[in-house]
Amino acid sequence: MRTANPRSIVIWTLVALVGAAGWTVLALARDEEVSAAWMVAAALGSYAIAYRFYSKFIVNRVLKVDKSRATPAERLDNGIDYHPTDRRVLLGHHFAAIAGAGPLVGPVLAAQMGYLPGTIWIIVGVIFAGAVQDMVVLFFSTRRDGKSLGQMAREEIGPFGGAAALLAAFAIMIVLLGVLALVVVNALADSPWGTFSIAMTIPIALFMGFYLRVLRPGRVSEVSLIGITLLLLALVAGRWVAESSLADTFTLAPSTLVIWLVAYGFIASILPVWMLLAPRDYLSTFMKIGTILLLALGVVFTLPTLKMDPVTDFASRGDGPVFAGSLFPFVFITIACGALSGFHALISSGTTPKMVQKETQIRMIGYGSMLMESAVAVMALVAASIIDPGLYFAMNAPAGVIGDNVQAASQAVAGLGYSISPEDLAQAAKNVEESSLLSRTGGAPTLAVGVSEIFSKVTGDSMKAFWYHFAIMFEALFILTALDAGTRVGRFMLQDMLGNVYKPFKKVSWKPGLIITSAVVTGLWGYFLWVGVHEPLGGINQLFPIFGISNQLLAAVALAVCTTLLVKSGRLKWAWITGIPLAWDATVTLTASWQKVFSDDPRVGFFKQRSIYQDAIDDGKVLPPAKSMDDMHTVVTNSTVDGVLTAALALLIVVVIADAARICVKHVRNPQSSKLSEAPYVESKLTAPAGLVATPEEKAELAAAKASDDARVPS
Repeated sequence: MRTANPRSIVIWTLVALVGAAGWTVLALARDEEVSAAWMVAAALGSYAIAYRFYSKFIVNRVLKVDKSRATPAERLDNGIDYHPTDRRVLLGHHFAAIAGAGPLVGPVLAAQMGYLPGTIWIIVGVIFAGAVQDMVVLFFSTRRDGKSLGQMAREEIGPFGGAAALLAAFAIMIVLLGVLALVVVNALADSPWGTFSIAMTIPIALFMGFYLRVLRPGRVSEVSLIGITLLLLALVAGRWVAESSLADTFTLAPSTLVIWLVAYGFIASILPVWMLLAPRDYLSTFMKIGTILLLALGVVFTLPTLKMDPVTDFASRGDGPVFAGSLFPFVFITIACGALSGFHALISSGTTPKMVQKETQIRMIGYGSMLMESAVAVMALVAASIIDPGLYFAMNAPAGVIGDNVQAASQAVAGLGYSISPEDLAQAAKNVEESSLLSRTGGAPTLAVGVSEIFSKVTGDSMKAFWYHFAIMFEALFILTALDAGTRVGRFMLQDMLGNVYKPFKKVSWKPGLIITSAVVTGLWGYFLWVGVHEPLGGINQLFPIFGISNQLLAAVALAVCTTLLVKSGRLKWAWITGIPLAWDATVTLTASWQKVFSDDPRVGFFKQRSIYQDAIDDGKVLPPAKSMDDMHTVVTNSTVDGVLTAALALLIVVVIADAARICVKHVRNPQSSKLSEAPYVESKLTAPAGLVATPEEKAELAAAKASDDARVPS
């Protein structure tokens, strides 16, 4: 039995003390100034302890990963969807694919409740729920040739619950992709800097893919340096383009961006993973991680004060101007991706299991990537909490609440219990070279203001506008990388569904099926996006209100599948690892679903809102946000659709959980009756490290493997 060395004990004791100090200050501070650095300390200390001990316990004691077992990437390598990918590149792909709008936007909106509830859920939730879900789904999918979440549910839970899971997962996936695409369109519309810089990541990624595949195979460090250099040049050139005669060329209308996004999504989903998807996501990760690290260092260096209250009155009253509803359950639904996300389970059972070299890498890629995303969410919450609360509410409350000018906004904010002068509101917009910051809802502009506040304290106030627009572009890049991987995963899911009817579709790289399903997936989310761009109350805008709930319902499906597989594979005593998060997520999300359907508060309940607007139509009245009678009818339609969809999705998830519970009880009573669809064991011929840095033992294995390969090559 190995014993810990004194140096390791000292290091981990210090890490634990740093995290504990951060939590202590955040928990006990009352009516005094608190530095945002304590939030960063609490997060980083907790993440380090969780990764070092909890994730290691799960992979070694519970999952028992096997480095001698060949993964589907090795066994089924076809250079299109299945391809053994260097763990560093795959870590970049997986992180970029899962880290969409959620960790940036959700925590910003949740700051309405105060910084403390969000901080607790983001950190505790990711350690015990989100990262566990991602890692366990990745493990079980890897053991099943990279099958999708819905297909695993169908094979392991049964045709009834599995069919419900397949249908729910695919429907939710289309909603999520449409919402992600809408955020990209809103961020890049009329922004030549952002459009140019993000467009340039595509040829850079193609070059990186061919470099690693053809020119210099295995030279990840080389291509990383080249990619970083080219990316930085693209960022700098983007601002130059925005100020030059080329600006008009890259200033695209929303409808034009929709066409380009649909075309990009289709092409990215059918090209070989090594050519565009993996290198582009890897490239994006440099910018994402680099920006977040700089933001964390900026917080430590400048020590900004948290100006938002630890817990606001809106948490208990549920009448917040940013979103309606009380702290439980809506702060958890709003934060979503930063702590627990069903979308991640689709990536963990989509592209990533078809590319992972060794089972031992699942811990770093599955658990590690989710910790990184949670860190992004913490930094987003920091950015929202260090700006003046008056400015925060003026930016995030809708125009119907605060008005359309700084005088009205100042008065409205005062009515909410906070204060900011009209002059300060005007100056805040001027500082970032915007005509107005009023009602810039959605979270992205608030994060950008917070980022500019932190960075400008290092570089000077004259750079505020630069950092603001840099952050807006950074968020668009963040989201686009989730869109391309998500489209490919949607294609896998549809192929799995159709493969149950027509067998050739089960071959995920079968070209006719590949093209047909890619076209269907991009066509579906593209349609909702197109309508949403042209009709402010229609299309994907119609489905936007159910984004958070649907994402968390999908997480319940993933955790139910994981718990069932733990039980069926002889790991009953460890089923609590996913069973407890499942119970919590189901309780939170089904409660939220019930309230969204049946609440008497028209700002919360869809059907109550429908009733009020229908009564107004009958009386010939127009209520905001509608501006005409046609808009009124659209609101009624939207409320009806959202209410019905929320109820239907919740019902499907209840069916999945109930059927999963039935299968678990059946297995416990009669283990011989259970059948696992796990792929048979095949010995691996690959040698690759488990983590970013190879251990001495792994270096020796790599050297031995290289010597063996050299010996086979004739001189």
